[in-house]
Amino acid sequence: MEKTMSLRDLFQVLRKRLWLIALITIIAATVSGVISFFVLTPVYESKTQILVNQAKNDQQLYNNQTVQTNVQLINTYNDIITSPAILDKVIKELKLDVSAQSLSGQIQVTSSQDSQVAQIVVQDTSAKRAAQIANTTASVFQKQVPKLMNVDNVKVLSKATLGESASPIKPQPLLNIAIAVVVGLMVGIGLSFLLEYLDNTLKTEQDIENILGLPVIGVVTNIKDVPKPSNVSRPDVAARVPQRGETYGS
Repeated sequence: MEKTMSLRDLFQVLRKRLWLIALITIIAATVSGVISFFVLTPVYESKTQILVNQAKNDQQLYNNQTVQTNVQLINTYNDIITSPAILDKVIKELKLDVSAQSLSGQIQVTSSQDSQVAQIVVQDTSAKRAAQIANTTASVFQKQVPKLMNVDNVKVLSKATLGESASPIKPQPLLNIAIAVVVGLMVGIGLSFLLEYLDNTLKTEQDIENILGLPVIGVVTNIKDVPKPSNVSRPDVAARVPQRGETYGS
């Protein structure tokens, strides 16, 4: 006969193994907090903006085609910014002990759709260094564009600044702990039901009635702490073994 569990049975399982669920959740949250606060290195982010806009003379009109050309150039500029042609000069100017490929992994160039403004986003373990890399990359790119593309249409719109109290973007300890709590609860609940499923022992009279389908007519109790009989001899009575030919009382 297939065993089914009611909602009450589910809550009983959770209540019986509440200590296990709480223990796993506390351990997961503690480990996540320790790793977030003491193991992971904080990463800071800094941004600078550049404007792609062709210089116009008095006879040149500002039309939609010009805007579309500038927008399309941004996609090309995104690849140029993270290329060794730009990053090698950034590394040399800032005297960084990294390769162009490694520095490229720290830089991300983004732009909104149909926008002539591109954003250079730099992530680094130092807030000051992140701002320096962002500003230097924009400056070097602005100087190198006329040589590489034979155009002069890049301007630095805003520079990266270092705030008084720069906060890291990752790790986020509170978010990590919250995720660890949820995962710990899920693991604890899943493990509780697994242990309950694997446990095939009979513990109560109700278990016997459910499995055998027979009523329980008697229960043998477990008597604990039964006092042991004491073997205390009387000090005033001497035990004497009668000799051969003797009788008691003689």
